[in-house]
Amino acid sequence: MTTPGRAAELTFMVTDADTALAVGSGDLPVLGTPRLLAWCEAATCAAVVDALAVGATTVGTRVELEHLVASAVGRSLVVRATLAGQDGRRLTFEVEAAHDDGQVVGRGVVERVVVDADRFLARLG
Repeated sequence: MTTPGRAAELTFMVTDADTALAVGSGDLPVLGTPRLLAWCEAATCAAVVDALAVGATTVGTRVELEHLVASAVGRSLVVRATLAGQDGRRLTFEVEAAHDDGQVVGRGVVERVVVDADRFLARLG
């Protein structure tokens, strides 16, 4: 399925739509923590997407995230996710986001579980 060490790196630019003010997590025009988390999760998905069986996907189950530094609109961030471990269908990723100058903006751990997409959605209805 997947092997520890798989990684993905994605680059994002902070826009007005990514601010705490826009996403409802505060009232300042700086990168909102919910958007930082979404970018970290996007990187975890990218790290394993090509290693999953046809019809399989991953769903998030647990997050631990430190948002360490503010990012103004217009700043570029590089978000990296590395698969740190696997226990059956449970995948554990280490994530880190940094400004383009290397200053760490956030870091944490994201857990995801591999599921069959059709079966997962069928349980909802």
